[in-house]
Amino acid sequence: MPTTSDGSFSEELSSPATILQRLDQQGVTTLTMSAPERFNALSEAMLQALHDAFADIADDSSVRCVVLAAEGKAFCAGHDLKQMRANPDKAYYQALFARCGEVMQAIVNLPVPVIAKVQGIATAAGCQLVASCDLAVAARSARFAVSGINVGLFCSTPAVALSRNVSRKRAMEMLLTGEFISAEQAAEWGLINRVAEDDALDEATEELTASICAKSAVAVRTGKAMFARQLAMPLDEAYAFAGETMACNMLAEDVGEGIDAFMAKRPPQWRHR
Repeated sequence: MPTTSDGSFSEELSSPATILQRLDQQGVTTLTMSAPERFNALSEAMLQALHDAFADIADDSSVRCVVLAAEGKAFCAGHDLKQMRANPDKAYYQALFARCGEVMQAIVNLPVPVIAKVQGIATAAGCQLVASCDLAVAARSARFAVSGINVGLFCSTPAVALSRNVSRKRAMEMLLTGEFISAEQAAEWGLINRVAEDDALDEATEELTASICAKSAVAVRTGKAMFARQLAMPLDEAYAFAGETMACNMLAEDVGEGIDAFMAKRPPQWRHR
């Protein structure tokens, strides 16, 4: 796709929007990447569709949780290499990776939790997508890799998210070898939370979303925003920020209800859902 003079993408996209969006009665929005014939690669169109979908969700107070899913045999095979080769221009690549970074940060900055529901493979920027989500559930047959090294390209941008999930040496092993790890390894290493049998992936994901949606929306939104910010702070600043956040959270109506319900040994009736 052509870029403008400043390297940003032009308005014309090479393919139509590729995201299916569904909101259920519990407030769970499912975003499904729907380009199975291209292994849900992060093409220009896919990145734009994800960017727009996350922007819409950020302004929707009815959403309690987001599930990021995919159609077909792969969750996401990373950037569209064919598209990249067709545009051998530094400004194009800068714009592409900048937009990808914006999408990953949009997940982190979204006020509600985002859960990756992974089937098949998640490679390179697809693995980055999983790492950027707050939580991840994977089918037992799922596999993960940052495989750019196999084509002479170090996965520098995926490394940012990967290194914030797994240990330094494990991240470097994945980045330098490009080898796949199993769902069980991904869970052990901290890249994902849960492994489900292939035919129980939907059920396992729904179990996790139900647990989140049963909690106070105020507490969940407060917690996600606090957690991401404190990670980048020195220890003393993190405690000061966390203490201030918790003091403000204590004043929320839901906290009073939650404590009263706990003492009365009854289920809480959250004021904000």
